[in-house]
Amino acid sequence: MDELTLRGEDWYGDDISGRTYAGCAFHDIDMTELVNRGCVFENCTFVSVRFNASKHTDAAFLSCTFRRCHFFDAEFTGCKLVGSAFRECDLRPLRVRGGDWSFVALAGADLRGSRFEDLRMREVDLTGANCAKTEFVDVDLTSAQTHRATFAGADLRGSDLSGLDPFNVELARAVIEPAQAIVIAQAMGIEVRAPRN
Repeated sequence: MDELTLRGEDWYGDDISGRTYAGCAFHDIDMTELVNRGCVFENCTFVSVRFNASKHTDAAFLSCTFRRCHFFDAEFTGCKLVGSAFRECDLRPLRVRGGDWSFVALAGADLRGSRFEDLRMREVDLTGANCAKTEFVDVDLTSAQTHRATFAGADLRGSDLSGLDPFNVELARAVIEPAQAIVIAQAMGIEVRAPRN
């Protein structure tokens, strides 16, 4: 389906698996408890759409824009959201496992208590994002933008933190592995040496 504009529809609990939408606009749609396996959205816009408790598996939201949408308890498994942007969205608590969220814009997002596991988030924009107590486990955060973001109490184990600037993020009580501690220490200009004999 191409370049449709849908407003005020009730998709509560619907199964949209296998559909394709390109250049479509969705306004005030109730997608609560939606089931989505393999549906593709490309260059679509979602405004005030409720994705609460929806489940998305092997689906794609490519270069899509989400404005004032709600994702309470939504799950994304093996999904591609490359180049998509979230603005003024309620994203807590979001659960993401596998897939590719590279180049996604999450600047200023409140991600507290969400879980991201085993996925690519290369060059994701987390500028000013609140990631306190968020889980980023085995996530590729290569070249992520994290200026003024807080990861206080976050679980960052197994994730690529090579692009993290420890002087411009909040890391108090964050959980990391020894190898990651070395990466952060080096980013702070600390010389890490082997123990003395």
